[in-house]
Amino acid sequence: MGEVAATPIGEAAPTEPLTERAKGKAKELLEVPLSWVDKAEAFISKLSVRDNFWNRICSLIWLPLAFFSGIRMKQLDADTFAAFLPFRRFNRNWYNAMAGGALLGNAEIAGGMYVFGICGGDYTVVCKNLHYTFLRPCMGPAVYKMKPREDIKHLLTTAKEFNITLDMEIVQQTIKPGERERRVGKSEVTFHVTPKLQHKRKAMAIKQRVLEARK
Repeated sequence: MGEVAATPIGEAAPTEPLTERAKGKAKELLEVPLSWVDKAEAFISKLSVRDNFWNRICSLIWLPLAFFSGIRMKQLDADTFAAFLPFRRFNRNWYNAMAGGALLGNAEIAGGMYVFGICGGDYTVVCKNLHYTFLRPCMGPAVYKMKPREDIKHLLTTAKEFNITLDMEIVQQTIKPGERERRVGKSEVTFHVTPKLQHKRKAMAIKQRVLEARK
């Protein structure tokens, strides 16, 4: 499999216009005051999806497994994204095959990178469910090919929290021209996506109820 030019995930396609209800929801969320901690977190989140360099730096600090495994995201075509996991010592087991833990753990990382790359730094992305099926040993670099079941760009226009499920096909990367890919596993992973301002708004509402209860 040859090298494919990387494309920023967040620029895959423009989102649809907001509905009137979504506009009202977004306006309501924007009225929530932000602390300097919130602003710093938002800045770092947006920086992590700007390009591969800053993504690697942020991974080294907050997600060392992704940094040391060397996983990276690329866009193959308009609808297909893939994560590439190199066949390095950190990812291999004692009999020189890709470790099952590396394949399983990086399935969540690959899916999270894809979803977070599209949603951007204004959202939190949490894995809710992951199912991985091992089919055969992987004796080389692994490629995670993923497609979402739902229209994630349409869900973002609602300005509300939502679930997104990705179907993944994990194959061993081909080395020689004309060589067939070997499917080594498959996975289904579901993420819960929430606007960060919604978390802030809920926390403020809880704090307000506690203060009122103490009166």
